[in-house]
Amino acid sequence: MDGEFWEEHYAGGEDGSSDDGAERGQGTGLEREAGHGHAGGHGSHAGREHGAAHDHGAGHGHGAGHGHHAAVGGRTPNPQLTAEAAELPPGTALDAGCGEGADAIWLAARGWQVTAVDIAPTALARAREHAAARGDGAAEAIDWVQADLIEWTPGDARYDLVTTHYVHTPGPFRDLLHRLASAVAPGGTLLVVGHDAAGPRHTDAAHAHVTAPEMAAELDPAHWSVEVAETRPRTIRASDDSEVTLQDAVLRARRLEA
Repeated sequence: MDGEFWEEHYAGGEDGSSDDGAERGQGTGLEREAGHGHAGGHGSHAGREHGAAHDHGAGHGHGAGHGHHAAVGGRTPNPQLTAEAAELPPGTALDAGCGEGADAIWLAARGWQVTAVDIAPTALARAREHAAARGDGAAEAIDWVQADLIEWTPGDARYDLVTTHYVHTPGPFRDLLHRLASAVAPGGTLLVVGHDAAGPRHTDAAHAHVTAPEMAAELDPAHWSVEVAETRPRTIRASDDSEVTLQDAVLRARRLEA
């Protein structure tokens, strides 16, 4: 996958971690204030140049971040993941930038075998704790991988589901999209959720905002069937208890069988 998946660094410890409350420590100020910017994030180590970033919406972190059900830290999964993946038959999944593991755990609890990748060791430690605390076997279905996604690749592995949310890339978003798409098995699903370019600005980063049509246009119709390409509103609650509506760019596509 192209780029580090972080939202904003963990701000604190030597390993770049802090106890920001929600999972990945990433996210926009609004979402972080609201308690859903995963404390650990796909952040890069402190002092390292930011690669890619993402924030996870209100109340859905792994446990919050990438969201996960209320059983983990009282948080829920990212709403676009639950909307798009709930009816998919379980198989193998790649959670690119897993933070504290809410999305990965949500998938594992539904029968998926998950590879969950993140650069932040503190986030992954918490993810393991969250998964183990469930006591339902989900932990055994997840392979936690600490890696910088700028450098990490799945090798020959291909997945029935590749999912990532709210990624800010250091280069053109299409580069990330193609790398993620290359990890999808024939018949598998690609789910990419980003900050819609027409919505509130989350950052001044050049490649932080996308549109669903732009993402869909990057997929060769000879090899992909685009099933969803649209903008969806997502409401978060800020620290002052006010509600803020954000706009998500949602792409779901199926790789055609060879």
